Amino acid sequence: MKQQFSSSFFTLLSALFMSLLLSGCGSSESNVAEGNRTGILHWGNGTEPQSLDPHVATGVPEHHIIVALMEGLVHKNSKTLEPEPGVAKSWTVSDDGRVYTFELRDDARWSNGDVHNAHDFVWSWSRALQPALGNLYAYMYFPIVNAHEFYKGEITDFEQVGVKALDDLTLQITLKNPTPYFLQLLDHYSMYPVHQATIEKFGRADERGTRWTYQGNFVGNGPFKLKTWEINRAIEVERNTFFHGNDEVKLNGIVFYPTENVTTEERMFRAEQLHYTNDVPIDKVQTYRDANDPALKVVPYLGTYYYRINVREPHLQDKRVRRALGMTIDREQLTEHVLKAGQIPAYAMTPPNTRGYYPPVSLSFDPEAARQLLADAGYPNGEGFPVTEILYNTNEGHRKMAVAIQQMWREHLNIEVTLLNQEWKVYLDSESSGDYQISRAGWIGDYVDPNNFLDMFLCDGGNNRTGWCNEEYDRLILEVAPTAKTHEERLAVFTQAETMLMDDLPVLPIYTYTTKHLVHPSLKNLANNIMDMQRYTEIYLEGEED
Repeated sequence: MKQQFSSSFFTLLSALFMSLLLSGCGSSESNVAEGNRTGILHWGNGTEPQSLDPHVATGVPEHHIIVALMEGLVHKNSKTLEPEPGVAKSWTVSDDGRVYTFELRDDARWSNGDVHNAHDFVWSWSRALQPALGNLYAYMYFPIVNAHEFYKGEITDFEQVGVKALDDLTLQITLKNPTPYFLQLLDHYSMYPVHQATIEKFGRADERGTRWTYQGNFVGNGPFKLKTWEINRAIEVERNTFFHGNDEVKLNGIVFYPTENVTTEERMFRAEQLHYTNDVPIDKVQTYRDANDPALKVVPYLGTYYYRINVREPHLQDKRVRRALGMTIDREQLTEHVLKAGQIPAYAMTPPNTRGYYPPVSLSFDPEAARQLLADAGYPNGEGFPVTEILYNTNEGHRKMAVAIQQMWREHLNIEVTLLNQEWKVYLDSESSGDYQISRAGWIGDYVDPNNFLDMFLCDGGNNRTGWCNEEYDRLILEVAPTAKTHEERLAVFTQAETMLMDDLPVLPIYTYTTKHLVHPSLKNLANNIMDMQRYTEIYLEGEED
């Protein structure tokens, strides 16, 4: 009840604030008009971020802000998604594909003016792998020699990890095996450097939730720096004049709004309080399409919407139960009549044709077979099946999805299902602690490779959160796939691993995403790619044409 109250309270606060925005607070000039004049982008961001610490954060709303404040060794080209120079101006790869040597920019600086060098990466990555920090993306470091061993505590000397500063401007990374997607990993915020002096000023390196990310304290290395942070109202960033590419940045700042209520967000857009929305209400998509409104942008998205199952729950330990649940979700019905924005039904975790990989399919909509499985598990016609709760973070789209699936399970399995919504931060805490039965989840690709959709289900993968662990699965992902001699052999290993995952079903894939945004015509050079990845250094604002 306390968590529910918290969610309702902040929703009320947010609604009150948004109503003030919509009223214009006495100003005749909209946010959009003022932003176009001053170079300030107004961005709908979905929810209040859990954290701005790149080694703690886990969500897409956090990503949007962190990439404005920080930069890794490389970044992705917004059109091709291929790696391009970031803090590193160039790099070489050894003939065996295991040793990467990066030459860093000599003009790299932190937002406080401090010199930025290779030693910052060594210290930052040693911090990111401290078990006490609880970095849920720590497994992204595991291709590096001894990174996994350091994280598990099998070795305690970070000098044994394959990360070396050869000098101030040269960083060398040694991998266990050739890793085709390694450069793409370096663009993920979990591998961004952090400012050592700032971290240590406000606490221990492995301490979560210290004040180093607060307004007035934050030191980053990206194109913008933190200006203000009003909880549940807005986060504003401003141009970082120490950024090496500052001359190319066209925006003077960005205001990120935590608009959990997608209907409110859409109204803010229509009132010209936002240049960009995080989402579009499901029931408004067709309206915009019928009107042929160019503001609506719908693009395929490298991501899977799924339900996470806590396999530690007694009645959910039996995979026959989990399969019965998966076989009574009518995915075609959901995508065609509930979502209605081009989403594709998903019967596996990895989206089809991810770098040429097509996942195995073993799920289907088969209520009769599902009822038999449930009976075989000891629950004939749903009798004796415990009341089961679906957890989702506050969002109208997630609510509609949960209601639809609740009805399907009642109709086809005769089981009682309840719904619980929680505010974003509370929801993440519930998932991380295992305080849930079934929860809504989504995984957006961090890089274009099947490995990104499969390695999170490692036994000690921080984003697993299901309680599911299969040592043979871990061996396939960590040992066999990286040593495959050809791309085809590697994909065959992924097929074997995903077959195991979808046989045990600790997760129920539902659909592959599309992105839905409303974009003001004054917002220019926005990228349309399958990762919904934007580079704020390329975006600019322009007054509407007469």
